[in-house]
Amino acid sequence: MGTVRLAVVIGVVGTPVLLGVLGLSGGLGGAGWAAGLGAGWVMTGLYARGRVRAGRTAMAPDGVAPADWVTLARAVLAAGVAGLVAGGFFEPGATGVLVAAASVALVLDGVDGKVARGTGTATPLGARFDGEVDAFLILVLSLAVARDYGGWVLAIGAFRYAFWAAGFVLPWLTAPLPARCWRKVVAAVQGIVLTVAVSGLLPRTVGALAVGAALVLLVESFGRDVVWLYRAAPRAAEVRET
Repeated sequence: MGTVRLAVVIGVVGTPVLLGVLGLSGGLGGAGWAAGLGAGWVMTGLYARGRVRAGRTAMAPDGVAPADWVTLARAVLAAGVAGLVAGGFFEPGATGVLVAAASVALVLDGVDGKVARGTGTATPLGARFDGEVDAFLILVLSLAVARDYGGWVLAIGAFRYAFWAAGFVLPWLTAPLPARCWRKVVAAVQGIVLTVAVSGLLPRTVGALAVGAALVLLVESFGRDVVWLYRAAPRAAEVRET
């Protein structure tokens, strides 16, 4: 449990330190600090709560799986991106800082999974934490891109949370999904395309087409999962009855 407390300390302290560094580029302000601190501290708290509730059976020997340290770093970076977006990152130099922070978070997204598999410490909680950090970063980036491209871009960031909310109405949507590499690829595409769109490197028309294509891929990926869950629902009900 000592390393769980250490993870909390790193998240709680690391978030304001990162925000302070990012704030040197300007554009944070009160809103940015509030959004960044709130995001970083909430994600850290949820991870610690989940790790404690999971119990020893879901933990690595030292209490926190090695890959989770990487995911925690991504969570802090995502909080920094949220702070820049909430604070209005269009101050001179702030856009480059945002793109840099988001890019590092995206690169680390390809690291934590490899670390988990390489050390044999993959856990359901770690996978869930990884997915939630991905979803939050994509949501924040979609908010940033929507300022230039329009509100339709918000659909990219809202998809994961709409799917989660729909589970309260349609419980069969909450059933476990089989692992699928394509799902991870599509999530990575969303982050990369949105980050490039934020950078302003692409002409507006090209950027809009790229973001639109990313949204189509996301709809296809979620649609495939919904169809699989719908078809699996009768079988799951039969198992529960027997």
